[in-house]
Amino acid sequence: MPYRNVFKKILFCTDFNTDAMSAFYYALNIAEGNPGSELIIFHVIPEPDAQFWNSYIYEVDDVDKKAKHDIDSKISGAYLKKIPDKISYSVCTVTGNVGEQILNISQTEKVDLIIIGRGAGSNMINRLLGDYTKKLIHKASCPVLVVPEEIS
Repeated sequence: MPYRNVFKKILFCTDFNTDAMSAFYYALNIAEGNPGSELIIFHVIPEPDAQFWNSYIYEVDDVDKKAKHDIDSKISGAYLKKIPDKISYSVCTVTGNVGEQILNISQTEKVDLIIIGRGAGSNMINRLLGDYTKKLIHKASCPVLVVPEEIS
């Protein structure tokens, strides 16, 4: 029995770091190799960051709308323009605990593969490294592909 189209739903998690772009290209490649698959582009605004905005910048009108607009623009510029027409995709941005949110969406969307960058800086995935990466790998109900930053 051939193992084609194993990954129907691919969750690509981004923090917009340089290794996220490497992970994105893996996600595209895997989606192209699995015709009919869906690529979910997922970004989590970490809870401490969200609390900062909600607590200290209360005087700015529509701060949540502005933040969402900025993230949508980043996703559009970095990723959406690079997705071939034949690949189905969706975009989801949430606020909360990064690891919990990745696990939540992977379960509710019945994801077949999670793809994340390894994290070279202090952004989203780097916060997962160490103990939480192990927990994510062990708790996920599907394979997790951790991609290092491309070395020139």
